Amino acid sequence: MSGLRVLVVDDVEPARDELRRLLLESPGVGDVATAPGAVEALRQIQAGPVDVVFLDVSMPAMDGMELASLLARMTDPPVVVFVTAFEEHAASAYGIGAVDYLLKPVGAERLAAALDRVRRFTAAGGPDQPPAEPVDALAAVPVELGGRTRFVRRDDVRFVEAQGDYVRLHTPTGGHLVRIPISRLEEHWTPAGFVRVHRSYLLAVGAVRELRSDVSGGLLAHTDAGDVPVSRRHARDLRELLLEAATRGDFDPRTRR
Repeated sequence: MSGLRVLVVDDVEPARDELRRLLLESPGVGDVATAPGAVEALRQIQAGPVDVVFLDVSMPAMDGMELASLLARMTDPPVVVFVTAFEEHAASAYGIGAVDYLLKPVGAERLAAALDRVRRFTAAGGPDQPPAEPVDALAAVPVELGGRTRFVRRDDVRFVEAQGDYVRLHTPTGGHLVRIPISRLEEHWTPAGFVRVHRSYLLAVGAVRELRSDVSGGLLAHTDAGDVPVSRRHARDLRELLLEAATRGDFDPRTRR
């Protein structure tokens, strides 16, 4: 049968059946099998080729994160897309190589976008193509608002502010609240030029327009999305990074006056 070979793994039967129905109605999808848990999913994946696994996170015995970690060790692992009711697992999901993260209930439009990402990912690793590059974890962060999912691109974020169990992503057009620990975001975004400048702030070095002093003599990093406080312990490191970035010409031209 032509089309993507899909396996849906979810311990809740109605959710499993509904996602299977949506997938069967999607262009480019071939066979869609289901499994009520990780053990049965492993059996099916080992028995025959599977292109993509749509995987729930919360399941008994072995949860979705554990199963995805096992699949990643396979010689030719299937693509993984997480489907869950809990947005707080997004960073971990992308960190172990998932190509997308869907929040329940899944709509047809959002599912189509996920399938498009799957196809592009699998095409990049096809037999006549060069190996696929590793997925850039959290290059875009999903934000849920009013039942719709919007993706905030990392390149649009000037700084990140910790707010309890959440972070607020500050962009020139506004802020977006996401349930991801700032430490996890720091782990994934440091290679992309973000640095911790304060216990509660992560800053895109290339977005800094200038350094300023506040009324109490503290240091502020000015961006086009607002000012970011810089703690004393991070001030010297930030100045050095800014000098290095200026030498290399790494500043984002969109943030210049």
